[in-house]
Amino acid sequence: MAIKKISFIVDKLPYKGESSRLALTHCIASQTVEIHLEDDENVEPVLAFVGDGVLNCLKNQDAAAYGVSTLESHIKNALLTDIKVLICEEDVKRLGLSEDALIMDAEDLGADMTSQIVPFSEIMAEMESSVHLMYF
Repeated sequence: MAIKKISFIVDKLPYKGESSRLALTHCIASQTVEIHLEDDENVEPVLAFVGDGVLNCLKNQDAAAYGVSTLESHIKNALLTDIKVLICEEDVKRLGLSEDALIMDAEDLGADMTSQIVPFSEIMAEMESSVHLMYF
């Protein structure tokens, strides 16, 4: 089976613009492209948060002031649809965040996948092995 890996990289702050939301929406939607592929092809999306983009992964987000759904729910939907979610370890440390402060699972939605805090070198390896790179 041919796998077409697509990496979605997010380095923008949440709610400052539409970049983070677009990344999550496009990443989740990328799995629906399978209906346009040949029988032996498949899509493997990877969603990675780097730089200030790791702040998109904070728990207990409140987007009511913006009148939009939270990015927290989008990240959980990504985990629910079995998308690999990577969070840059170096940026988590730089911003003084703990794993407890981040969205690591979506058990409340019934998801089996969990987010992974990984070194940037691992995110680079995912990008280098991707057919397409989407930068938000």
